[in-house]
Amino acid sequence: MTSQFEIFLRLGFEHISDVKGYDHILFIVALTAGFPTKAWKKLLYLVTAFTVGHSITLALSTLQILTVSRDWIEFLIPLTIFVTAVYQVFITSQLPLQAIPDAMQVASETKLLYPTTVFFGLIHGLGFSNFLRQLLGQEENLFLPLFSFNLGLELGQIVIVGFAFLMIWFLTKVIKLQFRDTILVLMSGISFLAFGMMFERFPH
Repeated sequence: MTSQFEIFLRLGFEHISDVKGYDHILFIVALTAGFPTKAWKKLLYLVTAFTVGHSITLALSTLQILTVSRDWIEFLIPLTIFVTAVYQVFITSQLPLQAIPDAMQVASETKLLYPTTVFFGLIHGLGFSNFLRQLLGQEENLFLPLFSFNLGLELGQIVIVGFAFLMIWFLTKVIKLQFRDTILVLMSGISFLAFGMMFERFPH
């Protein structure tokens, strides 16, 4: 028999990795794809910072301690994607054509990104809460569902980062595209999609 922990763990993983809800996937890719594989520890911390942020508002919103207009949440989520992608375009555009970010540059950039990522995680947590609140129903003990759902989200995010790294590796090592150009095209595409989502979802 499947335990409650396993059920919500799977639901969290499936929710973040569902291509129908691709806005969260776009954010993770925009946040991490501009860094080399050698910075995987820094990026794991960065993804965890995002988890910390959305865990806070996910819990507060699910417990109905915090209430924010759903229309504004749906607008702010693509805004976080747009800002992150544009930031990565700005950073990557300063690289020489054939350069890949070195360890010192990555360390410096992630220090700046940590507090911003936590803040953006707070916004995404409000988006996750609409889904989770429907699942919980009349559950009396919310700690285990919240914990396992967030753990599932974290695992899903790590898988997305892995796919992003694999995609960048294939394009730069196999197809032989320049790292800088690959990231600039990818981030420009993500920012374009995010801007369109912002336009469609702007509260009226």
